[in-house]
This record gives sequence, C-alpha cells and structure tokens, in this order.
Amino acid sequence: MLDHRKGKWADVPEGHQDPLSYAISARDRTTIQMVDDAVRHKQVMLAYQPVVPAGQTERVAFYEGLVRVLDATGRIIPAREFIGAIETTETGRIIDCVALEKGLRTLSVHRDLRLSINMSARSIGYARWLRTLNEGLQNDPTVAERLILEITESSAMLVPELVTGFMDEVSQRGVSFALDDFGAGFTSLRYLKDFFFDILKIDGQFIRGIAQDADNQVLTTALATIGRQFDMITVAESVERPDDAAYLTSIGIDCLQGYYFGAPSVKPVWLNRDDRLGAA
Repeated sequence: MLDHRKGKWADVPEGHQDPLSYAISARDRTTIQMVDDAVRHKQVMLAYQPVVPAGQTERVAFYEGLVRVLDATGRIIPAREFIGAIETTETGRIIDCVALEKGLRTLSVHRDLRLSINMSARSIGYARWLRTLNEGLQNDPTVAERLILEITESSAMLVPELVTGFMDEVSQRGVSFALDDFGAGFTSLRYLKDFFFDILKIDGQFIRGIAQDADNQVLTTALATIGRQFDMITVAESVERPDDAAYLTSIGIDCLQGYYFGAPSVKPVWLNRDDRLGAA
C-alpha cells in the first residue's frame, strides 16, 4: 500500500519503482528458481508434437520437441510459462542445452524420426550448446539430416549476421533450419534472403479460425507466398479445427501442426511402440 508519510509504496523494497514492476520481478525470480531446480533434479523433458503434410495427414513429416519442466508438485510446465523469464539468462542457455541433448539422443535411438528442436540465437555463442551440437553430429552421422533447429523470428533478428554465419556453417553439415513464429516479430525482409531457413512456420495468431477470418486469410496467403519465393516449406502452427485445416490445404500450405492433429506428448507413439515390442 502507499505510505503517505514517505510518499512511497510501503510494501515495495527500496530500489523498486512500483508494486507491478516489483511483482513481475519477483515472479520472474520464482520462475527462474523453479527451472533451475528442475534442471538440477533432472526434471526436464521433451514433449513431442507431430507436424503433418497437408492433404496426407495420416502420416507425420516430423515432430517438434517442446521443452517441459516438472515443478515441485510434479506438474508438467510448458515452455510458454517460463521461457520469457529465462530467455536472457544463463538458465535459458542451459535449458537450450538440455533440450538439444535430449533431442539428439532421441534421434540417435530412433533412426526413423525427424525432429525439430527450439533454440535461441543467444545460444550460438554458448560453449556448452555448441559442444553438444558438434558431439551429437560427430557421434552419429545420420543425425544431421534428421535434425531441424527452430529459431524464432524475434530471436533471429537480435543478431542476424551471427545467425546467418552459424546457419551457413551448420547447414553444410546437413542440418535444416526452421523460422518459427513467422509474422509475430519484426523480421526485416532484406535479411530473409540471406538466411538459410528451409522451413517457415506461420505464427498461430494468423491461423486460428482462419476459415472464417478474411483478414487472416489475406495475411497468411502473403506470408506463405514469401516462403515459397524463398523455397521454404510452409508450416501453419496452431491448427485446431477441421475447417481451418481444409482452408490451409486449399491455399497450398505444405504442412500443418496443432492440437487438431495431436497435442504435445511426453509419451509419443514411438515409445508406446517400443514398449509393445519389448513386451512381445
């Protein structure tokens, strides 16, 4: 509350301007601590969501490995609940490392899979992350051609020259790249032709309800046209309804991803298959 004698908020520690900024800061510290605890106790995992070819949705083009952590109560916490708080911190770099380690291990064990793993452009210069990538590619020569690294549009534009140099080097080893959340950030189109993205993932804000939304139809068509111009496979994110899926297929979107085709799962179908084989 406001302490009228001192003209300041009595419950806010010295150095903080107002209750809202203090509450946000305190929440972020709590979130970072939760993720740190999960890393320390090895309570980090990947949840796998299928990406399916439009018009051939009975098969899977690749899976996206989405990082999850367990909190102190055992709840599975999705990345959207903590990534904002840790993105610029050391914890963010460590989470990128753990996600990549788990993704590479999955690819090495399951050789019929293709898998995308999210990363921040900030991890490009992080020694442990680079070492993890290099060791994974060296230990199993089949991994590179089945690994997709996803970089968000906003992250890629932080240091575009660094990102393009990194992509040039790693793509020559067979790794593919996806530009995630396209349309949500501020990509300068002059940089797009210099990147080495193979896949363009259109942000879900343009996809949800698109069958009934004329504005999003125009915007998504424009974004898809940009992708095709640069020879990128287009993926629509957050597809949740059959009419949206049908519309996206009709305008030539290459692949679809969303709850309509499968929620992210920490127990993907190939693990169930392996369990059945082991029991046979």
